[in-house]
Amino acid sequence: MLTLNVLTALLAPGVLSSALPARDLNARADSKPAALQAILNNIGADGSAVSGASAGVVVASPSKSDPDYFYTWTRDAALTYKVLIDELIAGDTSLEPTIQDYVSAQAKLQAVSNPSGDLSDGSGLAEPKYHVDLTAFTEAWGRPQRDGPALRATALITYGNYLISKERTSVVKSNIWPIVQNDLNYVAQYWNQTGFDLWEEVEGSSFFTIAAQHRALVEGSAFAKALGESCEGCDSQAPQVLCFQQSFWDGKAIVSNFANNGRTGLDANSVLTSIGNFDPKAPCDDVTFQPCSARALSNHKLYVDSFRKIYPVNSGKEAGTAVAVGRYSEDTYMGGNPWYLTTLAAAEQLYDALYQWKQLGSLEITEISLPFFKDLVSSAAAGKYPSSSETYTSITAAVKKYADGFVAVVKEHTPSDGSLAEQYTRDNGSPASAKDLTWSYAALLSAARREAGTVPPTWGASTANKVPSKCEGSSAKGSYTTPSVGKW
Repeated sequence: MLTLNVLTALLAPGVLSSALPARDLNARADSKPAALQAILNNIGADGSAVSGASAGVVVASPSKSDPDYFYTWTRDAALTYKVLIDELIAGDTSLEPTIQDYVSAQAKLQAVSNPSGDLSDGSGLAEPKYHVDLTAFTEAWGRPQRDGPALRATALITYGNYLISKERTSVVKSNIWPIVQNDLNYVAQYWNQTGFDLWEEVEGSSFFTIAAQHRALVEGSAFAKALGESCEGCDSQAPQVLCFQQSFWDGKAIVSNFANNGRTGLDANSVLTSIGNFDPKAPCDDVTFQPCSARALSNHKLYVDSFRKIYPVNSGKEAGTAVAVGRYSEDTYMGGNPWYLTTLAAAEQLYDALYQWKQLGSLEITEISLPFFKDLVSSAAAGKYPSSSETYTSITAAVKKYADGFVAVVKEHTPSDGSLAEQYTRDNGSPASAKDLTWSYAALLSAARREAGTVPPTWGASTANKVPSKCEGSSAKGSYTTPSVGKW
């Protein structure tokens, strides 16, 4: 069982480290961080919490009832493995065998016929979840979900680029490219069709999905070229996907879903998109909604503020102080509670922004982002401030404190055994819903790495932010082949 000290030590030298005895900061220094081990516990075939899961399969949670999450979701698996692949790139080579198992598992899943369709026309690639033995889930569900192929492509491209840097291009072409090519062809063909959002509730067009699709097409084009291949659909469709993405911005915040659902549109979907689009080499670009962009910061404020008055656990916490946040304010699932992963995402966006300002050597406050900054520093004013200025120093310190506050909220509502469920209750902060949610641990690990200044590779955002003068609902016909994975 995880201990709270080990869990919080993962964040050293961050917000929680000062509260720990010095000896605890080095606890298990010779083994994996607690959050990373918790992820591995939920991955087959050797994960201690998920007996029966096939090799490389990410199980959403060991929970089999109330709720039953003992399945593998294409989205959750891709996001989880993206975190693991980033860990590999940062130096943990022990993770490579399970990453290779993931590649093999996804090759098999692509060929599984399911209620969304099959591989002949690519439609089956949008099936959201499967049984943990890689067989189809055939009961009623919110399908299709079109973010999965894009997120899987991003994870596999990141691993593929790592292998290319190790002069292993041939194995990338044989084992990874066929899977990625199917996913890229799917995105190029189906991006402009509606589907269910990442919370599996809203049928329409999702900001999170569209942004994931744009990123996949951009890095997919470069990946293809690196392999001597081509992705014509990537090149023709990426600008149009980016063009459509701009329509989710309403002038102050991101409307996370285009659907007749009676919601405000403020949704963790948008913050997760910002950190998913984070490019350490990008400027504070509004077009790709980079974490430090005026749009993303304005949206962050309005999203967070939407939870201040509705959760009793946030009582007395005024603007500019971190609070517990959930998916969206109108949420009723399992009581409509805060989530660990969304609260950590609120912190991670700000850690990303701090990194970007440091790389740029300055920060800029615009009329759009000014309300965000004034909550933290009341004297903040529009302008551009170099890193040598007192204003830059005071503002970045305030942003860091604010980001750390969200992590502290998670710590406050983490039980003594260090386990992270899906949610914690809006009334008293006790764990709720599925236990040991894999995505919760992945969110913790990712936020901790960003706080420490460890960032993922660039995906090319700064050269893929030209919006066409006219948006077109186009698509590119895709072709699909059954992939197989050989020796590594």
